[in-house]
Amino acid sequence: MNQTVMTANALERHYEVGGGLLRSPQILKAVAGVDFTLFAGKTLAVVGESGCGKSTLARMVTMIEEPTSGKLELDGEPVLPENWASLRQSVQIVFQDPYGSLNPRQRIGTILEEPLVINRPDMSREERTAKAREMLGLVGLRPEHFDRYPHMFSGGQRQRIAIARALMLGPKVLVLDEPVSALDLSIQSSVLNLLVDLQEQMQLAYLFISHDLSVVRHVADEVIVMYLGRAVEKGSREAVFAGAKHPYTKALLSATPQADPRAHKERIKLEGELPSPLAIPAGCPFAPRCWKVQDRCRSERPGLSNDAHSAACFYPEN
Repeated sequence: MNQTVMTANALERHYEVGGGLLRSPQILKAVAGVDFTLFAGKTLAVVGESGCGKSTLARMVTMIEEPTSGKLELDGEPVLPENWASLRQSVQIVFQDPYGSLNPRQRIGTILEEPLVINRPDMSREERTAKAREMLGLVGLRPEHFDRYPHMFSGGQRQRIAIARALMLGPKVLVLDEPVSALDLSIQSSVLNLLVDLQEQMQLAYLFISHDLSVVRHVADEVIVMYLGRAVEKGSREAVFAGAKHPYTKALLSATPQADPRAHKERIKLEGELPSPLAIPAGCPFAPRCWKVQDRCRSERPGLSNDAHSAACFYPEN
């Protein structure tokens, strides 16, 4: 049985929007009650449209932002602002943009050694350099790359450098925020295969943020589908892709390109406007765009069950 590394219970993040001298600010619930568990050597993928709360969830997991409410635990220890400094070494992030995430004025060796300079002051310069060179080789780069600058590398190579930097402190959890969406299709597969190999070698727990379901199908073990800050479906990769229960998940899957042009696929086009995150409907948030909507959907809000594969829907797909 896989070791539990991180758990989240009813995690929420709210922001105050607007307001002024004579009016109160509105509350935007970017993440509204998300539960998940990360296991060593396994990948949890979080998918959904832009604005659904995926990146906000990533910032809470990496201790960049404090949750408004809910509990987050790492190795059984509560993740609180007062112990962020000691826990951050165990949770690292790889950003979406490999061009903007590396300092163009620093050599690659300096970029890789910086986490050790900050967090491991007891290490000698020779030890830091040896560790950085070892990590370069681990992500498929050559020794001569150590003294070069980021502008001398391709997008795929820069993302490999970003992955190497994230692994310098030996984390247990790696948050991957759209790690291949900025790369050419020909490069994406090599970076994804690298992540899979590193996970097997180091038993890393991945939180994989993506809107690309074809990528999720390749790397995920478990999937959470989010809509307007809420989880609307969760389950194993096989269960979700073979038999999506929530209409929103089914619509997302129908929009995924297929390599076989002869394969028959029903394309579901969602109608209606996406509700404002400042004025989410009282019932099911997806009701204004759902083709299966009933009166109950407009008055009651469905929730996820504790089943291995569940959907927040009163009338799930068969």
